[in-house]
Amino acid sequence: MTKLPVTDEPVDAGPDRRTLRAEVLLVLAVSLGQSGVYALVNLIGKLTASKALADQSATLNASQAPGRPWLDLTYQLLGIAFAVVPALLAMHLLGRSGRPASRTIGLDLRRPVFDLTAGAGVALAIGIPGLGLYFAARALGLAANVVPSALPSVWWAIPVLILSAIQNAVLEEVVVLGYLITRLRELGWRLPAVVVTSALLRGSYHLYQGFGGFVGNAIMGVLFALFFLRVRRVAPLVVAHSLLDIGAFVGYALLHGHVSWL
Repeated sequence: MTKLPVTDEPVDAGPDRRTLRAEVLLVLAVSLGQSGVYALVNLIGKLTASKALADQSATLNASQAPGRPWLDLTYQLLGIAFAVVPALLAMHLLGRSGRPASRTIGLDLRRPVFDLTAGAGVALAIGIPGLGLYFAARALGLAANVVPSALPSVWWAIPVLILSAIQNAVLEEVVVLGYLITRLRELGWRLPAVVVTSALLRGSYHLYQGFGGFVGNAIMGVLFALFFLRVRRVAPLVVAHSLLDIGAFVGYALLHGHVSWL
């Protein structure tokens, strides 16, 4: 009988806590953590400007090449594609454990009816109160005027806005929920600390909108985190987030100039 050779190579037991902590910090530094820092600096700039916060604007989905629609479209598509890369990186890192990351965080097609119906329900439950909170913050002078779209009137504007909404949803829910919550739990964090950290991160990169944007998104972050911890699926929240952003982006593009409250 032939004996198998014996080697002294260590068995891979997975990354240790120090490695995981470094990994989390690096993922956030190249994605939404970085956005949070820039948003904080942006808010400081607004607060120290000569105009009041309520008299300033925060523009999303702006033109990247005014007057050159094909170049503008190219920039828009490149921006959307590269903005999703941190989410793919997070899933790649989660998948190194041997189990597909799509199964770990629930971003797959195993429960399409649940994902769509639950996502639509969450969007409806959050969308109307969120809109009310935004207008209340504006009335109190705690939020800048958010302009969801400043794209020119070209044929590709609506499709790009929809793609931008989906990109935002995938990036944020994969990183803030699927990746971060999974890693913090692996690091032994208690559930309240995990939920609060995820929610504060979500609020931080909306600080450019003012205090109202921070508070509203932090509250949304708590609800999303609790939902994810209960069902262990990111997919319904990607659907919900996509619907919310599509409603904001496309709705603004279609209604601006036709209603007095925009």
